Formats: sequence, C-alpha cells, structure tokens
Amino acid sequence: MSQPTFTARKIASIADASTACLVLPMFDDLSLSKELAKLDKRLAGTLSRALELGDFSGAPGTSLTLLGDKKIQRVLLVGCGAVKKFDAENQKKAATAIGRSVAAGKAREALLYFGDLSVEAEGLHRLIEAVATEILHACYVYTQTLSKPKNLPNLAKVNVCAGALITTAKVRAALDAGAAIGGGVNFTRELGNLPANICTPTYLAKQARALARKHPNLSVSVLNEKKMRELGMGSLLSVGHGSDQPSQLIVLEYKGGKAKEAPYALVGKGITFDTGGISLKPGGKMDEMKFDMGGASSVLGTVKAVADLNLPINVVGVVAAAENMPSGRATKPGDVVTSMSGQTIEILNTDAEGRLVLCDALTYVGRYKPREVVDIATLTGAIIVSLGHEACGIFANDDDLAEALLSAGQRSQDRGWRMPIWQEYQKQLDSKFADMQNIGTGTAGSVTAACFLARFTEQYKWAHLDVAGTAFRSAPKGATGRPVPMLVEYLRGRAGQ
Repeated sequence: MSQPTFTARKIASIADASTACLVLPMFDDLSLSKELAKLDKRLAGTLSRALELGDFSGAPGTSLTLLGDKKIQRVLLVGCGAVKKFDAENQKKAATAIGRSVAAGKAREALLYFGDLSVEAEGLHRLIEAVATEILHACYVYTQTLSKPKNLPNLAKVNVCAGALITTAKVRAALDAGAAIGGGVNFTRELGNLPANICTPTYLAKQARALARKHPNLSVSVLNEKKMRELGMGSLLSVGHGSDQPSQLIVLEYKGGKAKEAPYALVGKGITFDTGGISLKPGGKMDEMKFDMGGASSVLGTVKAVADLNLPINVVGVVAAAENMPSGRATKPGDVVTSMSGQTIEILNTDAEGRLVLCDALTYVGRYKPREVVDIATLTGAIIVSLGHEACGIFANDDDLAEALLSAGQRSQDRGWRMPIWQEYQKQLDSKFADMQNIGTGTAGSVTAACFLARFTEQYKWAHLDVAGTAFRSAPKGATGRPVPMLVEYLRGRAGQ
C-alpha cells in the first residue's frame, strides 16, 4: 500500500503559496497574524468571515475546511486549544485531526504551515513529528485480502513549512522521525490485521527475515521446535502441541551501539491464533483471537522503527510464536511441563498460554545479559476490567524502568498505568504437583499473570506490558499498532535522544 511522502519546504510568504490543501493549525484566540491577514486578503476574507461567524472555535482537535481559490484550493483550519495548555495531549489531538482530515480529503498534496504557532522550538518539533506519524496512521487501509479495496486515500505528498521557528533541516528530521514511528505502527497493524491462516508463526519469521534484509545492522535467527527442545523450552512448546503449525522463536538483533554494549530487549507474545486449546474459548468473537500476537507484532514494528531511526543503541527483539489449538496431541489441563529455567508448571488452564510461551522467551533472552527487558503481551482480559482500552498495564521489578515507560507513554500519548506485583499475590500460584500453576485462584488475574512472569526475570531489570485492551479494537475491528509509540519513545530516551 502506498504512503504519502514528506518534504520540508521554505516559503517566503504563505500568501503566495500554491497547494491543493493548505493546513493552518490555530490556537483558540483565533487571531490572524500579519502573514495570515495577507492570506485572508488574497482569499477575499474567507478566513476572517469564518472566524467571525463562529464556525471554528480552535478547540483541540476541531477542524474546518474552507474553499480557497485556484492556487490554494482548500484551507483546513485545525484547533490547537489554548497557547498555555498546548501540552502533549493537545498536540496529539491536533496532529490526529490533521491526519484524519487530509487522509479523508480528495487532495493529492497538502501544505502544512506552522509558521504562526507561538510555541517553543522543541514543542514545534514534537508537533511536526506527531503530525507525520498521525498522517501515516490515518492513511493506512487494510487491503491484502480484499479483491476491491475501498476508501483508499488520495494523499500522495505532504509539504511542511515552519517559517522561521525552526530550520528546514530540523523540520526534515522531525518528519523523518515521525514517519519512522508511523511506519512501525502500520507494520504492526498490518501483521495484526492479517487472518491467522496467513499470519502463522512461520509467516512472522519470514517477515522478520525480510525486515533484516532491508537493514544492514539488523540480523535475524529463528529457532525451530527441534532446537527449542534441545534448549529445554518445554513450556513454550506445550502451547503448540495441538497445532499443525510449528512454533518458532524469532530473534532479531539490532546493532546500532558499540559492539560490547549490553542491549535493551523486547520480548513479544506471538500467539497467531488462540482457540484456548482444550480449555476452549466461547465461539463469540473468537475471530478476534488472530490479534493475540499483538505483542509479537509490536516487537517487529518497534525494531523496524528503531532501525529506520538508526538509534545508537543495541536492541534484541524476541518473538515467541505459536498457535494454540485443540487436538489429540494438545496439552491437557493438569499436565505438568518443565520450562527452560528448570521450573515446573502445572497447566490448569490451557487458555492461559501467553505466559507459557513468554516464560521460556524471558529465560532465553537472559543470555544476552540485557540492560533492561520489556515484554509485551495481549495477556489477560482482566486488564481491560482494570484499565479499559485507554491504557496498558505496566508491571515492573525496577522503579526506574517503570518510570521510563510511564514517561515515554505520556510523551507519545500511548499511555500506560503501573500495576502491583507484590509478593502477597504470589501465593495464588502455589501448586501441589509442580513448582507453580499457570493461573491464580480467581482474583487480580492480570496481577497474578505478571507475578508468574516475574519468577523468570529475577536476573535482570524487567517490565511487562499487558496490552490486551489497547493492541486492537472490536469496533471498528482492527489492530491499533500500540504500544509501538511508547516503546520507540522509551528506546529513544535510553539512546539519549
């Protein structure tokens, strides 16, 4: 699917511009600068009349499209709210409104003019970056299994002018960064939206290899079931026993830092379809279980964005991919398996399978002696009860790592909320027949799932993101690409950017 390109432009006067759609972000004081007054005069008072009539309030995320003339065919006004309250939240609202409006319009080219926004340079840089991300997000349309795709965007090119507020080079850098994040988000969405008969564990491995071929500092290795058996990954392998699709452990190594620098690690749950296994799920909405690899797809999307940004750090991405199906070979409730760590697990519910693949992946990633590890998983419905679809749950054994993720989520407006993993919850995992059982006793389901994972992460700093409520939507149905923005922002922070 084609995506619009971004160009930084220098324009002497916006009144002399020529474009199919001129985008003007405005604060709610609705004042026209000298430049906008000149533009208004050229457009025979179109701007001032619309403002006088009250058709546009300037509230965050509002928009109004006006007819222009032959050279400036349309003018899109976008609200930024109050100058003093133009924080990350209102920047995101303005950027989202710009993205949706230009993607839904008929114009093939747009000119975004930020020269009259009275904001500091850093804030403008962030806004331009967010606009590029949101335009790509809005232009994404799933087409792969459609014979006649609909609602394809017309937008092919976006020009951005910041006036004298920041240099053209900095505008270009902001656009490149925003496009890299948007590209990672859309890659994640595409993998999530694919049906499970296409997006299998083997398909994820192929996509990882294709990604590595595009980036010289990115390499991929794939462990098959034979290799995983040799390593003792009995927990991960137990999940795929009932499927004809072989499980895969996909390892991506991005080397942007010094050779001996410890990497930051991302570990993703990649259940490409989850029937629940023998503990079969209800039939209603089971089709949405193709999204149960949202953690895996976000690892791939984040690594893609990191490589496109050329971040000066080392990153390891591990994807534990399997399909959870019922069959005569499937793992049964009451079975006991041995994890790579040597700890034994009594499987009381085969539908609590994400933690079973993650625990072996978390043990495996320890061989890289990582600085920090973040796992991402659509792990529990309980997190939706706790946090809804607005925030992911953040669990961590290190306060600094938790705060880094919370701050990254706030800056990117891809937010999370910290949850407890207190020792008091661990007793719910006690088992008579193994070192632990894979589910708790019925309360605090997202917490006990995180407590289970914590038993495999004691050797390093670790955080767990439960994204069951944020990685996809039921209406309109589709993958969101979260938490790629948070993860990229976190890694940029660790890279000193």
